[in-house]
Amino acid sequence: MNVLLQTPGTDTELWRAALAAVLPEARIMVWPDVPADPDYALVWRPPSELFTAVEAPKAIFNLGAGVDALLAVPTLPADVPVIRLTDAGMAEQMAEYVTFAVLHAYREMHAYAAQQRESRWQPRPRLAKSGFGVGVMGFGVLGQAIASSLAPFGFPLAAWSRARKSTAGVTSFAGTNELSPFLAMAKVLVCTLPLTPETAGILDAGTLMQLPPGAHVVNIARGELVVDADLLALLDSGQIAGATLDVFRAEPLPADHPFWHHPRITVTPHVSAATLIPDSIAQVAAGIMRLEEGLPVTGRVDRMVGY
Repeated sequence: MNVLLQTPGTDTELWRAALAAVLPEARIMVWPDVPADPDYALVWRPPSELFTAVEAPKAIFNLGAGVDALLAVPTLPADVPVIRLTDAGMAEQMAEYVTFAVLHAYREMHAYAAQQRESRWQPRPRLAKSGFGVGVMGFGVLGQAIASSLAPFGFPLAAWSRARKSTAGVTSFAGTNELSPFLAMAKVLVCTLPLTPETAGILDAGTLMQLPPGAHVVNIARGELVVDADLLALLDSGQIAGATLDVFRAEPLPADHPFWHHPRITVTPHVSAATLIPDSIAQVAAGIMRLEEGLPVTGRVDRMVGY
């Protein structure tokens, strides 16, 4: 079995060693070295020339959950299955991140931080949980893990997705016709949507204005889902009380971007979920073995919908 591995940065050897440990029978070549006829390609944001330098493999594994960058590669073979990571340790990390952000908003920690800077001792009245709904926008593996993490706290929970998904304790909304009622209950809007032509810019003024006054926005998906100027305007007006942003249109976030110093925005450097190499390789290896046995695999991307 020939496997082509392409990763960014300086951790390629860690990926290669992890893959060799679980697939010892595989002949692993690291880009730009290529096998003559790779059976599988494991890639992350690959250069266009990769797919012109090799024959089409049996399957292409994307070393991450988001496939927007891979699907945008013009040389990507049209008839080869693309398989993305569906969890690989990311769900637990994102659930931790979002749970913190929701509790931070509910307990009004930003307000207390401002009072501390003013040396002002002023307890605030507790907010009613019944009016502090949390809406998860995008309800795949990651969104479901977030809802499960929040369930013990007693917030009203809702989810919005392309197709209806029924989960105990979560009110389900689906499709464009049900977006408005979903937004109306979301005192905290958590975005886990994939980036597709249909979702790009979905968090614009028209959408965000439908949130309850004083709502919070948490984006851990893709920066391109947010129209930055619209979010800033609504934060400045007070219509939106705060935003926790982990992803941005340009990364690293430029030093002169207004998000950095806005008093109502918390910026983190794309750390809501790190890609864990052992977990990721275990999932990829399991997928390869299932494909070798002619069995279906999870995470197969529908190119028509973009995830």
